[in-house]
Amino acid sequence: MALRLPSFLRTFGTFGVRAMSTGDAGSGAGKGGGTGGAIRDAGGSFGKMEAAHEEQYMRKLAQEQLKSLKDHHETEIKQHEEAIRRHKENIKKLKSDGGSDSDSD
Repeated sequence: MALRLPSFLRTFGTFGVRAMSTGDAGSGAGKGGGTGGAIRDAGGSFGKMEAAHEEQYMRKLAQEQLKSLKDHHETEIKQHEEAIRRHKENIKKLKSDGGSDSDSD
């Protein structure tokens, strides 16, 4: 059986997952697959702090995207429930009208 991703992961991709090839994030130039700017190139505490802030930003962004997705789904569910209610009322009207209007002469 094939592994299937939930629909929100297919839509938004995997977020917050970042792979570094070698070294710690923010520990200097050339580590982690390339440069990340002047502060991260220098390494040390400031580079690590910048990497931590970036990861924090990405986690916050992912949380906001999930909340937005959840709100969107809740709105869609309410719309579908309303459509179901309207269709049930229409069916009930058709059944009650169908029995009383007989055009057989």
